[in-house]
Parts: sequence; structure tokens; C-alpha cells
Amino acid sequence: MKVILYMAITANGKIAKENDEVFFVSKNSWKIFDVISKKAGNIIMGRRTYEISLADKTFPYSERLNVVMAKKPVKNKWGERAIFTYLAPKEVLNMLEKKGFKTAFIGGGSKINSAFLKEKLVNEIYLDVEPVFIGKGIPLLAESSFETTLELIDTKKLSSNEVQLHYRVKK
Repeated sequence: MKVILYMAITANGKIAKENDEVFFVSKNSWKIFDVISKKAGNIIMGRRTYEISLADKTFPYSERLNVVMAKKPVKNKWGERAIFTYLAPKEVLNMLEKKGFKTAFIGGGSKINSAFLKEKLVNEIYLDVEPVFIGKGIPLLAESSFETTLELIDTKKLSSNEVQLHYRVKK
């Protein structure tokens, strides 16, 4: 199964402010996020990302199976559109594969990003670099003991001030 990690980040590697605000993410970045995740047919996120998406009324993301990895139980009000699970990353991918998915899309946050990278499950990474620095905020990756080497596949200029970096994860 192909696993894609997609994140918009500040120029200094933050995915949100400490209060979870993502004011810096451009419409271009959201549009590409939407297109790639719809193509995958699913989106994997952690509990914090779920809560943020719920608050801003984007959850559940339409035309995708929404998979929320949460240690504490969450009541599913969305039926088959959402799965709430405490499964490990590899087990989540196995579940998606059994459902017929060929690609898994990771949409955040830092703990989920690190968990999948640590287990060497990610194949490609898209980073939309936004033209802003945030002194304090949530990093792209939660601290964890692992190393991952990347190979640059492509760069795209998304606007006059933002760029997208597309990497392949070396295995």
C-alpha cells in the first residue's frame, strides 16, 4: 500500500500555533490537500486533528473514509464515513487494505506523522512551505527515536511566496 503524508508547514517546520491555529495555510495548499486525499479515498488523523476539524466543521471530510487514531474512545456519529480506532499504524493500513484502498493519506498531526515514519510505513511526503515563522507551535514531527532519509522528487511554486516539496522516502 502506498502511504502519503501531506502537511502544510511554516518555513521553520510548524504545522500549527500552540492554540492549534493554522491561519498561515493557503487556499492553494488546502485545495491540493483536498484533491490528493479524495484521490486516496481516505484520510488518517490523530485525535487532536479530529477535534480541530470537528470545531471548524470540516469533519468528516466528504468523499473520504475518515480514520481517527485515538487512544480514548470517541462516539462515532458519522456511521460508515468515519472509523475511530486505537490500532497501531501498520494495523490501520492493513484495515484500509482489506477495505480495498491502494493508497493511505496521512493528514496529521505530529504524533501520527512520527508514528508512521518511525515504523517506516510512509512512501511519499508532500510539504507545502508557507512564508511565515512561528516561534512557538506544533512541530511537523513529535520527538521520537528514528531517522528517515528522503529523496526530492519534485518542487512546485504554489504562489509567489509558497512552494511544495515532494519527497520519496528512501527505504
